[in-house]
Amino acid sequence: MKSRKDLYISFEDEAVIAVDKPAGLPAIPIPNSEIDSAWSVLSGMLKKKRARAYVVHRIDRFTSGLMLFAKTEGDRDVMVKQFLAHTPVREYLAVVRGKLPQKEGTMVHYFRKEGLFQRKRPDKEPGAARAELRYRVERPLRNASLVRVSIITGLQNQIRAQFSAAGHPIIGDRKYNPEEAKEKHIARVALHSAHLEFRHPRTKKVIVVESEPPSDFKSLVKMLSPKPPKPEKPETPGPA
Repeated sequence: MKSRKDLYISFEDEAVIAVDKPAGLPAIPIPNSEIDSAWSVLSGMLKKKRARAYVVHRIDRFTSGLMLFAKTEGDRDVMVKQFLAHTPVREYLAVVRGKLPQKEGTMVHYFRKEGLFQRKRPDKEPGAARAELRYRVERPLRNASLVRVSIITGLQNQIRAQFSAAGHPIIGDRKYNPEEAKEKHIARVALHSAHLEFRHPRTKKVIVVESEPPSDFKSLVKMLSPKPPKPEKPETPGPA
């Protein structure tokens, strides 16, 4: 299902609802702003059904993809406990600069929140929060890599901050890498919430929701994909 604000319903039942959020739409309302958010658009859709939307987790404004809501406070509380325990499986697709040193790996950093940014700090520093993720290179690109990322912890901007700290910034992420403002092939951070797996708050069954990357993300990957080698011209036979 698609709303007037391009908010897709990927999964819905009496307890939870997963939406596919477009890049640029905030997850929740911005204070003192009339800009729509995923929550406000969804709330408007559910109001017609006499239902409500309760935020379970968030993704960044300029990240596209899956985001989960609950329809009752009780279901929200159950789901939030799952996310605080880091039990749901959350996978993202990202296009990062450069070649990763390994096809698969784990990244661990420590950050302290300073204003709107996560700043890398020594692991022994008081107040520094541990950030861990796993990645797998899905496809090597020209001076870049398409990676699938699984979040183990759950800091705000975690994927963006960790890949930046590792020297492989996400393409288009001008917040953590001002040089990305020069990027012409995508107008936002090349990060997409592609896979969400959680236990239903009532039935306890595992629910799996998938999301295809949007056209701007696919276009970037296509543009950066290695060009196939030109076929060799057959030799022209000489005179007999």
